[in-house]
Amino acid sequence: MSRVCSVCGKAKLSGNKVSHSNRKTPRSYNANIQKVRVVKDGVVSAEYVCTRCLKSNKVERA
Repeated sequence: MSRVCSVCGKAKLSGNKVSHSNRKTPRSYNANIQKVRVVKDGVVSAEYVCTRCLKSNKVERA
C-alpha cells in the first residue's frame, strides 16, 4: 500500500528514536492513511486519504 495522501500528498517522515540513554537510531513515521470511497468529478473511486483531509472535509465521500 502506497502510504501517500491523494489530496495533500502527505507521506512518510523520518526522524530519530531516542532511548533513555539519549542514543539515537533512525526511524520513520507513517502518515495516518485510510482507504476511502471518494467522489471525484462525478465518479466514485477508492483512494488513500489522510485523516486530516477527511476531518477537514477536503474530499466528498461516497
